[in-house]
Amino acid sequence: MARHRSPRGRRTQTAQVRPAPLWQPAPPGPRLVGASSVPIENRNPSVPGRVIAATVAGGLLALAAETALAASPAIDDPGVFRLGAATLSVPPTSNAVVVPVAFPAPLEPPVADAAGLIKAVELERVADEDARRVETARAAEEARAAEEAAEQARRSVSTATRLLSGGGVQMMTGRITSGYGPRWDAQHKGLDIAAPVGSPIRVPLDGVVVDSGPASGFGLWVRVRHDDGTVTLYGHIDRTLVQVGQRVSAGDVIAEVGNRGRSTGPHLHFEVITPGGGNVNPTPWLDERNIAVT
Repeated sequence: MARHRSPRGRRTQTAQVRPAPLWQPAPPGPRLVGASSVPIENRNPSVPGRVIAATVAGGLLALAAETALAASPAIDDPGVFRLGAATLSVPPTSNAVVVPVAFPAPLEPPVADAAGLIKAVELERVADEDARRVETARAAEEARAAEEAAEQARRSVSTATRLLSGGGVQMMTGRITSGYGPRWDAQHKGLDIAAPVGSPIRVPLDGVVVDSGPASGFGLWVRVRHDDGTVTLYGHIDRTLVQVGQRVSAGDVIAEVGNRGRSTGPHLHFEVITPGGGNVNPTPWLDERNIAVT
């Protein structure tokens, strides 16, 4: 016969509640790869839904990023950054500022400019030539000034010589070696007066130079036409000191004794030619005008 006890008489047993596990082993069947190892149907309803959703979304993003990185080509976009093999795309924002960075090109060794070098050498050569021309012109000017001074001194001496001789001129100082007249089966038309090369020759009368330079047979000569029309000739000279058309005065040095042309020694060949073109004996002509040659 059954015995019944009052509920009050029973011993109260306290039930121990164990927390449900967050996951349980998944039975065989389809699963969502990458989202979680816990099947959806076996998930504990006590796990918050937002945690589950975040887990699933994170797995999907990781999988998508891995796939995109493996198949992504090289991107040259200012909003893309590379970290090793990975590429991260940063979407532009309204506050983003793109600052271009310029990297200097590698230095290259200088290349010599051949045209520039040639031009520099040519300019240096022209400068040297200009300097030489200036120096030559300066030397010529100094020589001309010295010659003018020497000429002035000679004229002063010739004037003094003429005054001391009573109005005559010492045409030159030398020795007569051949006179006027027949010589070697020919007519010698003047006087030959021997003197050292370079000895001064003075014009005996005022006049104008009509010839000064090379002459056949004489090598070099000077001819002066005087105021009465008479022409005096000076041959075999070494150097002329006058020019054609130049006005000269009695006693001026017009040339120097030389040995040019058909000559057997240093001397002056002197002739006197009348206005009509004929030659006369120079000795009486010189004596009449008190002109000395020895």
